[in-house]
Parts: sequence; structure tokens; C-alpha cells
Amino acid sequence: MGRKSLYLLIGGILIAYYIYTPLSDNIEEPWRLMWINTRLKTIENLATFVELLGLHHFMDSLQVVWSFYEVPPTSDENVTVTETQFSNILVRVYVPKRKSEVLRRGLFYIHGGGWCLASAAVNDYDLLSRWTADQLDAVVVSTKWFLRKTVLAKYGVNPERIGISGDSAGGNLAAAVTQQLLDDPDVKIKLKIQSLIYPALQPLDVDLPSYQENSNVPVLSKSLMVRFWSEYFTTDRSLEKAMLSRQHVPVESSHLFKFVNWSSLLPERFIKGHVYNNPNYGSSELAKKYPGFLDVRAAPLLADDKKLHSLPLTYVITCQYDPLRDDGIMYVTRLRNAGVQVTHNHVEDGFHGAFSFLEFKISHRLINQYIEWLKENL
Repeated sequence: MGRKSLYLLIGGILIAYYIYTPLSDNIEEPWRLMWINTRLKTIENLATFVELLGLHHFMDSLQVVWSFYEVPPTSDENVTVTETQFSNILVRVYVPKRKSEVLRRGLFYIHGGGWCLASAAVNDYDLLSRWTADQLDAVVVSTKWFLRKTVLAKYGVNPERIGISGDSAGGNLAAAVTQQLLDDPDVKIKLKIQSLIYPALQPLDVDLPSYQENSNVPVLSKSLMVRFWSEYFTTDRSLEKAMLSRQHVPVESSHLFKFVNWSSLLPERFIKGHVYNNPNYGSSELAKKYPGFLDVRAAPLLADDKKLHSLPLTYVITCQYDPLRDDGIMYVTRLRNAGVQVTHNHVEDGFHGAFSFLEFKISHRLINQYIEWLKENL
């Protein structure tokens, strides 16, 4: 074998090693998932390198990449798409073109992206919103300003048929908004349903069985999820480090762990022999500097049962191969214990992003199930 052939062989082996990711046998389209993961991993590695050079913050670099996937508000034969502003916030609105004899449903959808990436204009979210608007015959928007009588009247929306939905970090925000609206005196219109798609619901325990089992599974690793959580509150990397070592919660906040105790909130099949260890407590310094990670407005799973009892009809999607799986399952358990009617769609062959990465067959299956549930309940 010549030197050139040897170099090509070594190069091919290294490329294959970089691309290949061990996946469960029941994941559909595994090579497509590996390819998506390779692209994302490469972007993350480049963003890390740029950050180490002191040129750009990690999340800012990722957002630059995401911006290339944004599309303008373009109407089609079925849906009128426009952008408007409310309180200086850019809002994208999707309205079905066909005439309706009755007031339409209304849905505001909050996109994922770790609280700091992507936008409603990203191609996949744009397509998801226009499909939902068309198939559900609903007006779809991206912020809660929708819950005003004048706005609902303008778009012909029934104030008794309003729902909220979101995926990942958007699922976190959807759950938090739904809770906060219960006590908001300025909002007279109440939500009929909430739909939470693999939501992130608490940062207290990032060593759940799902975090342990899926720490390096595409497309969301444990380390990246912890970075997202930390960045939600501060760019100070000391919080991220403390979270990874489970030393970010002070002892005076120990009572909050009862709300996220997976040993009592997860069905046995998701525990799978994992042993619950008592939390490690850290100093109070981080909690005083960044109290947000202990705040129910950022961590909806920390709400007490009285608050949960008043929540509307709920739909939750969780995926087996997702670090956030157990957040969603624990919320399902707590909501049901509080008397809330919940439909739980656990996807045995699902992974984080299975709903919103539209190039996957599983995405279309999940979206159809989601829209059918909305048709029946919203």
C-alpha cells in the first residue's frame, strides 16, 4: 500500500470515527440522525474554539449559525404569514386563508433553542406553525400578547379556545407562562390547554436516570443542556461547573428536592435499577447571586400542588433517548396527582429534536399526533 493510500485510509477511519455514534436499534433513520449530530457537533466544536480564543461567546456563535436558517414571512396558498410588533417585540402571525363560519382556535407556540438560540423565523419552526395553522384552522402566534380581547377580535379567534405550546426550552416557557397566567390580574382570558414537547422543567437535579442514560446521545448532550440552563441565568461559568458536580443548591433550599425526587415520581420502568442518592449541597453564594435557578418561574416543576391543581388540560410528549425525558415524566406524575387531566405521549424510539427536525419521518408522525390531539381538545 502506497503512502497516499495509507493516508486516505487513516483519514477515512478518522472521519468514520467522528461521524459514528452508537444508537439504539429501534431508532428510525439512524444514519440521518448521525449526520445531523455530526453537523451540530462540528458547529459546537468550532464555537468552543472561537470562545477559547476570546473572539466570541459560545452561544453568540451558535446563534449566528442559526440565523442562516431563518426565512422571511412568506404567505402560501393556505396561510397568510405576517410579522408585527407588540411592545417592541417582533411577532410572527399565521392565519388560515380559508373563510371560517365560526371563531377560530388560537395557539401561541414558543420555539426551543435553549432560551438563547433560534427564533420563530427558523425554517422548521416556520413550517411547523404554518402546518398547524392550516390543519387546525387556527391562528398561530409566538407571544402571549395574543391574550387580549382586541387582538383576538382582530384575528377572529374564540377567546374560549386558546392554547399554548412549546418544545424543549419553549416547553419550559409554555409551562411557566401557563402557571403564571393563573395569578395574572391583567389577563382575563384563560388558556384551555397546554402542550409541552420534551420540556426542560427543572435545573436542580441534572443527574436523573435520563441524564445518566443519555449523556451523549444525539442531539442534546448532558453537558450542552447544563450549559443552556446555566446560560439562562448567567454567563458566569461557575454555576455550570457547580451544576455538573451537583453542588449548586444550598441546604436552605433542600425542601425543593421533594418536587423533583425521581425515586417517587418516575414509574419503575424508567428507574431501571438506578439508585437515588441524596443531594449534595453547595454554598449559598451562587443562589444569592443567581436566584433564578431556584425560582418556579424558571423551573415549573417546583410549583406546589395547589398551583398545579388549577392548570388546564395538558398534553406532554417525552422521548426515550433524551436527557429531558424524566423532567416531562415527573411533571406528568405530579399533574395527575394534583387532579389535572393529562395525555402523555411517550415515544419509545424518540430523541430530543424528533418533533422539530422536520427531515425525519418520526417528526411528521409526532406532529400529526399533536395536531389530532389539538383538534379534539382545543
